[in-house]
Amino acid sequence: MIRKIRIVTQGLFLLTFLWLFLQTESKGADELGYPVKIFLDADPLIFITTILSSREWQQTFFLAILVIIATIVLGRVFCGWVCPMGTLNNMVGALQKKRSSRAPLNWHWLKYCILIFLITLSLFSLQFTGILDPISLLIRSFSLSVYPLIVYATKATFDLFYNLNIPFLVNISEFIYTLFKKIWLPFQQPFFLQSVFLGLLFFIILGLNLLEKRFWCKYLCPLGALLGLLSRFAFLQRSVSEGCNSCGACDFACQGGASPDQKEKWHNTECMACMNCDDLCPQNAVGFGFFKKTQTASVDLGKRRIIGTILSGLIAVPLMRITAINKQAGAAEPKLIRPPGSLDEKQFLARCVKCGECMKVCITNGLQPAFLEAGIEGIWSPVLIPRIGYCEYRCTLCGQVCPTGAIKKLELPEKEKVRIGLAMIDKGRCLPYAHATPCIVCQEVCPTPKKAIWLEKAKVMNRNESVMTLNQPHVDLELCIGCGLCEAKCPILGQPAIYVTSIGESRSKENQLLLS
Repeated sequence: MIRKIRIVTQGLFLLTFLWLFLQTESKGADELGYPVKIFLDADPLIFITTILSSREWQQTFFLAILVIIATIVLGRVFCGWVCPMGTLNNMVGALQKKRSSRAPLNWHWLKYCILIFLITLSLFSLQFTGILDPISLLIRSFSLSVYPLIVYATKATFDLFYNLNIPFLVNISEFIYTLFKKIWLPFQQPFFLQSVFLGLLFFIILGLNLLEKRFWCKYLCPLGALLGLLSRFAFLQRSVSEGCNSCGACDFACQGGASPDQKEKWHNTECMACMNCDDLCPQNAVGFGFFKKTQTASVDLGKRRIIGTILSGLIAVPLMRITAINKQAGAAEPKLIRPPGSLDEKQFLARCVKCGECMKVCITNGLQPAFLEAGIEGIWSPVLIPRIGYCEYRCTLCGQVCPTGAIKKLELPEKEKVRIGLAMIDKGRCLPYAHATPCIVCQEVCPTPKKAIWLEKAKVMNRNESVMTLNQPHVDLELCIGCGLCEAKCPILGQPAIYVTSIGESRSKENQLLLS
């Protein structure tokens, strides 16, 4: 009975996650009702490491405190009953019907080492937790790979039916397609850099469940390690009566690999409170109750592993920060254009958990996951690529979904004044300058109330020695906000004649074109 209740609860939380995920996109207005960041707000690991890395208290993470309290009282109920990543792992693991002949790997220590490593990095203001945190990983994988893949496959399927040109099939497919567009299909097909790589990582993690059930949860999940430590002395404990005959039925059903058949030597830190052992015990010898005294095996990592993990973290911090990006503003990558409202680069990286929510809600698809533009520390953090999509002048969605405040939530009047960069003109490629050809596209599309691009009438001579009067564009350094619309719409293919770099951004006093 308890097992059925748990499965229903897991399904409801997974459906809630998927529903919130679909809601985390523009619906036409500059406001989001229920973004999926609610799950990140309930993530204790993100909560703790963000406080450590940013040196500031996070007010939006009250749900994470509730999860911590629930874990201290009930054990790892979040892992066994709530976590959508755990539910997906459980679903894939369920495909393994027969008991494997292979012995369990018993690598439980590995996730604790990963946790220590991430916390060590956070103590030195290096926020790397989002790379391996299950909630952040799930949202990023869905946003940048899985969801675009499903959308593309769905549209391709309906295009196939439409091209068959069979009236009956076309009418049915168009009706269903219209319904899908209203329910879950986005306004336009999203495309992201590294989507194949991110998708492969995600599917490999799911595929590990075929090697051993809930492989990620048992051996790799740092959030599970944190909750395991918090549940060490939970009020709700498992107990085994003398009627146990060590038949091993509970061991196969245990989701956490907690060795429940070992009686007093079982690992309560690995127990996910799934209560399968209670339901399946043929002797009815297993029970759960509050304030029961039970003997459990301790978490023994060994001094060498702990010291080695801490030293690895201490070495990793300077190793990640000796890149040229840290020498001076814009030294390594002038195209590192952050979303409006982003904190200065140091604080931004100390908070950003690379969840991908800001990239999902970007209505032009311009926000893309960085690779090494900001060093290893900034991998998969958001960067604007104007040639793919510009920053919409009247949009503040990215700041609304950021769970850690790496991107501040701006009111529209404030956002309109924020500079994320500055446009530059390449006269060697610009049509009015280099080819005596009329073009004022950049000036026409400039969204600022007083155009940041102004035109100068100039007389030029073409090859036939005919004198022409053309409008040649110039950028007003005081008015340009670096939104990238001019670059996105520039008719010159390949390298555009006008392009945006991060220089002049409001968030930095050093990355400026002119001395104040």
